[in-house]
Amino acid sequence: MIARAWAPHVDSVGLVVGTADAVVTPLERGTDGWWSGPDLPPGTDYGYIVDGEGPWPDPRSARQPGGVHGLSRVYDTSRFSWSDGAWSGTDVLGKVFYELHVGAFTPQGTLDAASAQLPALRSVGVDVVELMPLAPFPGRHGWGYDGVSLYAVHEAYGGPEALQRFVDAAHRAGLAVCLDVVYNHLGPDGNYLSKFGPYFTDAHHTPWGWAVNLDQDDADGMRRYICDNALRWFEDFHVDCLRLDAVHELADDSDRHILAQLSDETAELSARIGRPLSLVAESDLNDERMVTPTAEGGLGMTAQWNDDIHHALHAYLTGERHGYYVDFGSLETLDKVYREVFWHNGTHSPFRGREWGQPVSPQTDRRKFVAFASNHDQVGNRAIGDRPASSLAPGAQAASLAAILLSPFTPMLFMGEEYGETRPFMFFTDHDEPLGTAVSEGRMSEFGGHGWEELYGREVHVPDPQDRTTFLRSKLGDGVGADRAHNEALRDWVATLMALRSRVSDRAAWAQHPAGASESSPRVLTLNGPVTMHANLTDASAVVTDGGELVGSFGSVTALTGGFELAADAVALVAQT
Repeated sequence: MIARAWAPHVDSVGLVVGTADAVVTPLERGTDGWWSGPDLPPGTDYGYIVDGEGPWPDPRSARQPGGVHGLSRVYDTSRFSWSDGAWSGTDVLGKVFYELHVGAFTPQGTLDAASAQLPALRSVGVDVVELMPLAPFPGRHGWGYDGVSLYAVHEAYGGPEALQRFVDAAHRAGLAVCLDVVYNHLGPDGNYLSKFGPYFTDAHHTPWGWAVNLDQDDADGMRRYICDNALRWFEDFHVDCLRLDAVHELADDSDRHILAQLSDETAELSARIGRPLSLVAESDLNDERMVTPTAEGGLGMTAQWNDDIHHALHAYLTGERHGYYVDFGSLETLDKVYREVFWHNGTHSPFRGREWGQPVSPQTDRRKFVAFASNHDQVGNRAIGDRPASSLAPGAQAASLAAILLSPFTPMLFMGEEYGETRPFMFFTDHDEPLGTAVSEGRMSEFGGHGWEELYGREVHVPDPQDRTTFLRSKLGDGVGADRAHNEALRDWVATLMALRSRVSDRAAWAQHPAGASESSPRVLTLNGPVTMHANLTDASAVVTDGGELVGSFGSVTALTGGFELAADAVALVAQT
């Protein structure tokens, strides 16, 4: 690897090799702000001295064996022996995603340990494994959204070669891999980019402070940092898809938005290597332009997460109305998101205090929107990280799974959801002081006035994210909770739903049997589609009218002439012809 660093406005850049106090070798100033030096063999530890300060890690470091403040280490991705030559990639639209946190997914908390579980996930019916961020962050455990050294892989997870082994194993198991990446900000601890150049700007602000520099002077440095990073995961690590965190915070007033640039460059790479590559955005904008091709003036994302679907379903099933759920909960909201994608599509949002969103064309492929009943945010950002399965009745859990897996959207499960995991998934960190105390105090303050006591009906103690037990309690169990029979019933239910997915994968079937939600009586829910779901969420039996074929049931369902009788807390799946 040639020692290179982008530092357009500094007077000198030097290289140290082996140790931080090694002799400094000056780099030579080149064009476009780049400095270059000698060739470094794999395994070499090195860092950069910038205008006499440092050494700092390489902004494009491939490995940080000593943590976010240590020297970088050269890693040659081309040395890995791939065995996925038969893998032709996958179009992720309509495929079942499964989001997991590497540290909490297995007792060992490593990529290699997670690899051993891949065949089991495939047998469940999962198509795409989505990994929460892997970039190095302070300490051993954390969510990963405060990562730095974005070109590296967290050492506690196994480092870059472990990621290559994971992707290779996933492809052999028939699974695609989606990597969650964070380009809207970097964490505060170990972030040395500003030592080198104008990677950030105060022309825009985000919830994390200064914005990344995408449209001011020398913005090409950060734009290339982002695009080259994304292309590297696709090409050198054989990743199939990237989930882009909170893209609404990528402030870019340039003539060509960074997402459009990234979309076009990804398409060019896809054509060159001959397999599909996908970009899935997390966006709060409720704007169809996010998934509109760049040739039509859009930003070109393959798909985007849709929080409105989650909010509408969660608020309806749980009755919660605190925070942003104040905008949701009615049958009307549930019906609208299944028919029109967004609840807020130009309508007034009481939570935001303004009009929000844009309509989605009826012709737009609904698979461009990712639907979920749980994810890391919607569970982990609750006061105690409690999952819906810890409070919903069994039938409501079954209805929630059916509402996602048999929807017209691209479905996603959160780890453990397939068997009704009730262990919490909480917010956890491992910062040094004084940042650790500041994070703990900030978390307590943030959740102090949200009415959680009223919601839970008891006094709430927000877990300290810096307490190691908070992390340990967030790890998955052994796949069987306190109610073994219920866990097995949910596994069987998910198997039934997966077997029915072929009936909902054809867009023409949705044209014949449009999506929508209704109630035959209060809390007796019907979600229409090629496979209609009837869910009796009451404590008494209920009769629904439907002339289709019963193809699945959870709880007691009895066929009647022209309909079905559902016992309390039962769900019926009916195929339409």
